Amino acid sequence: MEQDDNLLGRLARRNWWILAGLLLVTAPWRSLSLSLGVLGGGLISVGGYLWLQRSLRQLLEEPSQASVGGFQVNYFIRLGALAAALYVLITVVKVNPLGLAVGLSVVILNILGTAIQRMF
Repeated sequence: MEQDDNLLGRLARRNWWILAGLLLVTAPWRSLSLSLGVLGGGLISVGGYLWLQRSLRQLLEEPSQASVGGFQVNYFIRLGALAAALYVLITVVKVNPLGLAVGLSVVILNILGTAIQRMF
């Protein structure tokens, strides 16, 4: 299936388009806090997706017991880094929590849209 060959690449590119669209939707509110929330959440979401994609690719290219353990350690490092980034955005930058939640949904919206598109 040629369509599946570049699915991950298309998903990665579409994440950026969805984030840009969400940022444009926040423009009428003229709220820096809201826009920063969407941007920050979107960057965290896309960054986490790309990090997970790279980790899974490494695991599948070299499926040894050591690489499985490395993947598990990398999972917790990624989780800690994402939690730290969210903490900084909420407590230091003081972004709008609703905007942050919308930004964090970028990858979910992309996967949902791709699933619906592939059903039809």
